[in-house]
Amino acid sequence: MSEVDVRPLAESEYRQANDLFLASLHVPERSSEERWRRSVTRYEPGRVFGAYLDGELSGTAMSLSSSLEVPGGAVLPAAAVTGVGVRADRTRRGLLRELMGAQLADTRRRGEPVAMLHASETRIYPRFGYGLATRAHRVSVSRLLSGLRDDAPAGGQVRLVDGPTAEKLLPELYARISTGRPGLIGRSEGWWSTRLFGTVENGGAQRIAVHSDESGTDDGFVLFEPAKTDYQFGDGSVALHVGELHAADAVATASLWRFLLNLDLVTTVSAIDRPLDEALPWWLADRRGYAVDRLDDDLWVRLVDVPTALAARSYGAAEPVVLEVRDAVLPENAGTYRIGPDGAAPVDDRPQLTLDVDVLGSLYLGDVAVTTLVDANRVEVHDPAATAEADRLLATTRPPWCGTGF
Repeated sequence: MSEVDVRPLAESEYRQANDLFLASLHVPERSSEERWRRSVTRYEPGRVFGAYLDGELSGTAMSLSSSLEVPGGAVLPAAAVTGVGVRADRTRRGLLRELMGAQLADTRRRGEPVAMLHASETRIYPRFGYGLATRAHRVSVSRLLSGLRDDAPAGGQVRLVDGPTAEKLLPELYARISTGRPGLIGRSEGWWSTRLFGTVENGGAQRIAVHSDESGTDDGFVLFEPAKTDYQFGDGSVALHVGELHAADAVATASLWRFLLNLDLVTTVSAIDRPLDEALPWWLADRRGYAVDRLDDDLWVRLVDVPTALAARSYGAAEPVVLEVRDAVLPENAGTYRIGPDGAAPVDDRPQLTLDVDVLGSLYLGDVAVTTLVDANRVEVHDPAATAEADRLLATTRPPWCGTGF
């Protein structure tokens, strides 16, 4: 078998790596020159890896400098992993394993305690230590059946903004309002450049509305576009698709939904990546106009430096619990750790619960209870009393949510 050579790519090789990635997702066309000019701003030197087999680029993976908010409010440096793909004629030869290993080692060297990704296939990444850490709803609301109740939160104003205005306004606004919930991540300048491409370059269907509070301070925004491209005047049927909606509080969130549901000619508003606990159905006059179309897996988290990551988050009021963590890819993480209201630290004590590092990733932000994963045979129990204590220690007041694709 030929040896796989993995190395960071030069900037001149980024376009080839991007084409390989798109082909691995069965996207036939190359990005336009204009789109590539914006997309390449996401790429960071040293963070784009290529796997060579017989001297040919046969696989690639990259990461973006980002951050992750964890329970308790701490924000950790994080690697946002994306652009992972292997040529169709070079699969099943260990390229992905070598790429993931090199990338995780690089992430650890950079002092980023966690890595995260959105999985194209959910069976792939647990073997590299990633666990499903947040979920999100896809929802739809019938404007014909329901608007918001009179007593739903209200206040401030909503205005439409153009692409160049959004490009200046939204990065600062997102960074300012996206706090207080585990799972929220940082967005780079290159991420925004790619996200707003269609709007800024004109001709894109995407529209942007911003909410400001009673004092005139901007505190929320929504990106939306027609979901039905063959609309003809007089048809009377327009479905809107919401790409994202972020807001600082219930008033801003409800006001943006009210704006969408009050748009003339619209029959349905659908949205992806919505928090599991969003109050929207409770704001509607007729909640039967609201439907959860799908429950999606969202952010997958990998603890690259287990002791640092465990020490960074807060824990609930309960008796301390000793966890044994297994990590076949990064064996330096393997060991026993005591977690408790006062924090977390490595110990030599006998473990009460044993779990693999991907399971720890699923528990880390509080999306799933330890009891659930015990029932799934994903956690080994040595002390039955520890299960309920660990549930209380790791629980969060709100479910984690990411809301950012990358």
